[in-house]
Amino acid sequence: MAVRILIDRLLVERGMGVGEFAAAVGITPANVAVLKNGRARAIRFSTLDAICRVLECQPGDILRWDDAPSSSSQEALSRDEA
Repeated sequence: MAVRILIDRLLVERGMGVGEFAAAVGITPANVAVLKNGRARAIRFSTLDAICRVLECQPGDILRWDDAPSSSSQEALSRDEA
């Protein structure tokens, strides 16, 4: 996946723990972990809106595009080439 969600730095800057952040956004701590660990496949705009509201940031502050293919993308390309 080329889009990354970077919330760790903002949580540290705001002195906010995962549990407090999850409660403020209205998601579970497990879903925060999915976002932080890069395992999220999608994010609802309402969740993105809540994240930005809680962290007082813009979507571009937490979303980054990386043109390097992920390991799962590399594996799929390798299978297709075989």
